[in-house]
Amino acid sequence: MNDSTQMIFPDDPNRTRIGGVDPNATQMSGGAWDTNRTAMAGNMAAVTVECIAGNNYALATADSREHILAKITASGVSMGARMPVNVCLILDRSGSMEGPPMDYMKRACGYVVDLLEPNDVLSVVTFAETAQVLMPARRVVNKALIKEHINRIDVGNTTNLFDGIALGCSQIASIPAQGYVNRALLFTDGEPTEGNKDFQSIVGQVAEQKSRGITVTALGLGNEYNEELLASIAKRSGGNYYYITRPELIPEVFRKELETLMMIVARNVRMRVQMSRWVRVRQVYNRLPTFGQRSAEVTLADLERGDTVSAIVELELGPRPGGKYRVAKIEVIYDDSITGRTEMVSCDAVLEFTADQNLIASNVNPLVQREIEVAEASRNLEKTVMGMRTQQLAPGEAVRELEKTQMLLAQQGRTLQAQEIQQAIDSIKQGSGAEKTLVGTIINLDRGKTK
Repeated sequence: MNDSTQMIFPDDPNRTRIGGVDPNATQMSGGAWDTNRTAMAGNMAAVTVECIAGNNYALATADSREHILAKITASGVSMGARMPVNVCLILDRSGSMEGPPMDYMKRACGYVVDLLEPNDVLSVVTFAETAQVLMPARRVVNKALIKEHINRIDVGNTTNLFDGIALGCSQIASIPAQGYVNRALLFTDGEPTEGNKDFQSIVGQVAEQKSRGITVTALGLGNEYNEELLASIAKRSGGNYYYITRPELIPEVFRKELETLMMIVARNVRMRVQMSRWVRVRQVYNRLPTFGQRSAEVTLADLERGDTVSAIVELELGPRPGGKYRVAKIEVIYDDSITGRTEMVSCDAVLEFTADQNLIASNVNPLVQREIEVAEASRNLEKTVMGMRTQQLAPGEAVRELEKTQMLLAQQGRTLQAQEIQQAIDSIKQGSGAEKTLVGTIINLDRGKTK
């Protein structure tokens, strides 16, 4: 960011000194910068971004901190249109899947086949003691034949999760990525017991696949799978996480995930914070940024049509003369799932620096404060889950902590997450585990979805 652009024109707070270049002309088209399109082109772009300051004023006379709330909305202007999907079903066929779990899994896969169209690509990989390609990546033309392949799956013995993910993602990668939304659906009911069982190796592999444009959704059945592992897989790859309590629910969850996939309008989404002088990013709540020269970047999950996602950036601000300044530019870069092009939208974070501390104290934005409280609720949930796992929290203590978080989320309008916590509370009171439900709640809160 050009240092000469920080001071806002006093007669127009929406203009910045950009050295003759339109500051709003930041959207990408066809891989090149198009200065004729504006960053907030809501009528054209699939995604828009808005910057909301935690306070319109900042202290001019000393170091201070302030929050910027980035609200990212996926409008999906081409209603009804979608890119073809390239899906791999990575299916656990270990011995514990015998009986109803296997039967319902096959039925669920049949639903997936029915929802796909001839332009879509599907592959099927199974894993037990080894991983095998049941059906290589191919267009969904002969649905009856595909279902025959699926119905021939039989149970094996152990669970080689690592090789299953690797082989499934290689099938997706065998099809040129351009023109497809890539997604692996990993379904399992148990811990890795064969092959590479190392937690960090499995999660690291998924993160590497994400860098290649492949997202992994993790679906866990029953009480024996490792929820921390599956949640980490989903979080690191930008996929979804599902806890399936009973086999008969498998088909509905598969259907829900595929319908979600077909609603994606922006993929490979990244948010970059470009910092002005005397500004540093202290944190991006519940996300791990990578830092460049006066920039910080985080990866966001794919956006479905109608999604609104919040990301909270905490800035450290150095003192400066009074006046209005652009302290940061928020850029959202994504692949448009309708056009296939890489696009970018941006907004400026503008603060007025003043020595009047009373003015600062009276202008706290309640919307941003609520979002910060929700982000902190996610951290509290993580602490509670860790306390339950390590038995540092007794069941009664865990319930009390969860009730506090539930009340806060209900007050902030996060009804779905509040209901999930109530389910967890009920499970604890009945003597059952609640961690599998709660890790899903944490993932959803961390992603900042507000729709």
